[in-house]
Amino acid sequence: MARFFGRYEHSLDDKGRVILPSKFRVPFDRGGYLTEFQDGCLALWTPDQFEQQMDAMMERAASGRSDRNLARLWASTSHDVEIDRQGRMAIPARLREYAGLESDVLVLGAIDRVELWNRASWDEKVLPEEARLTQGDDG
Repeated sequence: MARFFGRYEHSLDDKGRVILPSKFRVPFDRGGYLTEFQDGCLALWTPDQFEQQMDAMMERAASGRSDRNLARLWASTSHDVEIDRQGRMAIPARLREYAGLESDVLVLGAIDRVELWNRASWDEKVLPEEARLTQGDDG
């Protein structure tokens, strides 16, 4: 199973593409799947990891109407993507809008996926946790 870590700063080009760091590209040689994800970011999944996510969503869908609607929403906003020879990946306009991606994009390794973040959203979510780390607060 592919594992991802690290932080990279990139920009969207005029066609709405972002460069995937070379360190992340090999697991996506068969393409990948881009989805809306928690906290307003996008998640890029390898084909195998996406299959696992689909299985989990199918299980959730059996739990009730709210989870069924969440599974529908997740599936309807998921897109298969290809990484070109230059490492560029097109991000559909709807997903760029969801994540607030306009120019600068943080490309982050998030263990079992790659996440794409708007810089301001990332700072809002993570800076309080980073402050806890620097202060030595463990709980």
